[in-house]
Amino acid sequence: MSAALPLDSTVPENAEVLDDLDSTVEPDGPRFADLGLPTALLRAATDLGFHTPTAIQNRAIPALLDGHDVAGVAQTGTGKTAAFGLPLLAAVDPTERGVQALVLAPTRELAVQVADALSTFAARMPGLRVVPVYGGAPFLPQKAALAAGAQVVVGTPGRIIDHLERRTLTLAGLRFLVLDEADEMLRMGFAEDVDRILTDAPRDRQTALFSATMPPAIRKVAATHLTDPVDISVTRSASTVGTIKQTYAVLPFRAKVDALTRVLETSDGDATIVFVRTKGACDEIGAELIARGISAAAINGDVPQKDREKIIDRLRSGQLDVLVATDVAARGLDVDRIDLVVNFDAPTEPESYVHRIGRTGRAGRQGTALTFFTPREVSRLRGIERATKATLEQVTPPTAADVAAHRATKQLAKAAARLAAGHLDSFRGAVARFTAEHDLSHAELAAVLLAVAAGDDGAPAKAETEPTFDRSATRRADHVDQAGFQREPRRRRTDGPAGPRYRVAVGRDHGVRPAGIVGAITGEGGIAGSDLGRIDIFDSYSTVEISAHLSTTAMHRISAATVSGQKLRLQPDTGPAPAPRGTSRPRRNTVEYQGERRPAGRHDRDGHRDRGSRTGW
Repeated sequence: MSAALPLDSTVPENAEVLDDLDSTVEPDGPRFADLGLPTALLRAATDLGFHTPTAIQNRAIPALLDGHDVAGVAQTGTGKTAAFGLPLLAAVDPTERGVQALVLAPTRELAVQVADALSTFAARMPGLRVVPVYGGAPFLPQKAALAAGAQVVVGTPGRIIDHLERRTLTLAGLRFLVLDEADEMLRMGFAEDVDRILTDAPRDRQTALFSATMPPAIRKVAATHLTDPVDISVTRSASTVGTIKQTYAVLPFRAKVDALTRVLETSDGDATIVFVRTKGACDEIGAELIARGISAAAINGDVPQKDREKIIDRLRSGQLDVLVATDVAARGLDVDRIDLVVNFDAPTEPESYVHRIGRTGRAGRQGTALTFFTPREVSRLRGIERATKATLEQVTPPTAADVAAHRATKQLAKAAARLAAGHLDSFRGAVARFTAEHDLSHAELAAVLLAVAAGDDGAPAKAETEPTFDRSATRRADHVDQAGFQREPRRRRTDGPAGPRYRVAVGRDHGVRPAGIVGAITGEGGIAGSDLGRIDIFDSYSTVEISAHLSTTAMHRISAATVSGQKLRLQPDTGPAPAPRGTSRPRRNTVEYQGERRPAGRHDRDGHRDRGSRTGW
């Protein structure tokens, strides 16, 4: 365990999963030592650098330690993990092997992170084991971990139900139950599972419910399953968004991808998260950015946990610069080097906006948030400004000329560094000969070389119209559905140049998506996304056209790469060419997406079909 840290230190690496444990409060405020925590837990918290509690911790920890149920309204960034985690551990007896505490989380990412947080807090409690269980992972290892003895279980509702039905988990000895992000569980269709778990758990347990919002459905859960709860409501500290420059741009939907690309190409920041509304958009935007030569990857609810962890590790280490994500997939994501958040799809709720932009401006760094609004969506701006108590600055997305100028500036910076290194005699000779042969001045040659380096081929720039914005405009936009929300035209990744067709050993049966194949081939093969053409996904394999030459070494690297837990095993495809798109009809109860046929209907994060809310949640 690391030594105690000063208050202004960042959380140590082994505790980075604590995400929302911000211990910074006023220096003359309350202290953790005053909350009544057991010595072992107080020392563990101090070891992690937490000396003064946040508002939610200061109010929830004493109430829970006194045995009260708690209904808390708190977002990520307020410190709620410690607020329920420390009292939960205080209620557990490490000498008893049975399950004594259960935390329900809406996503596998949050379940893993909460489990890691609790394990870190329990470092001074020998014999205490925390086990995460969630869908999208093998069942048997989780069964074995539970059989080995676990006092605390953190899991997603669907997988918890699976273990209860198979009798690999029993709640007979449960003392403490937590619902974390209850509103998110409601939104994802877990109402029936959560209601069943709460009903089956012992009545004499202690219960804590935390939710970013408290709609009537959540209040009903609290009234039904909590006993005389202490109501606590806190908001994210204003300083959390105070370190973030908030901007927005108004533009038509069809201009978003070009605008995003130019924003990324002119950004001098370390890393960027791009938020989109749907899983399909996540894959398509991620693939499009890769095709445009941007170091990007996509994560959403369908990305296996192992692949997600690898992507986050690449982002954290600097091997990846741009992450395209849905709201659910980004829950709990904590990477300090993120200094730009782009809301490609404007959030529908102010709370979602605050949660998204909270991914940047961390560890004392300055961050920037940029939100794209279509003309129809501008009405959401007022709600966001009220929620953040800030006025967003309108900006104009960079133009192609701005991108070229930015590239030129970067090349000149490289030139200055190269000049300092010296050893330019042979190049001076080449310049002298070339300028003499072509009757050019040195300044003209330098300008030409800079244009080439900046990617400017001399073609006339396309006329660009700047979008205009009028807050009073109520003009009806294209693609508006009956509910008044703008529909997204179907985004389709344009096919690259035709080339040799290759086969990879992952397909629909493995849950593969086009973006995963694109990312693995470009990342391991060292080729651009624009070198990839048509991708067809079949049951057990997929085919992809690659116009670039692949060396033997590149072939081996791509073959060894894994997507959805399977090695690609790249090899030339010798089968018949796929039929042109549009010549065959999808099977019944399937939808087609870029050559991939998928079962229709919504499913939750654990792979269960979304049953919706049948219990009144």
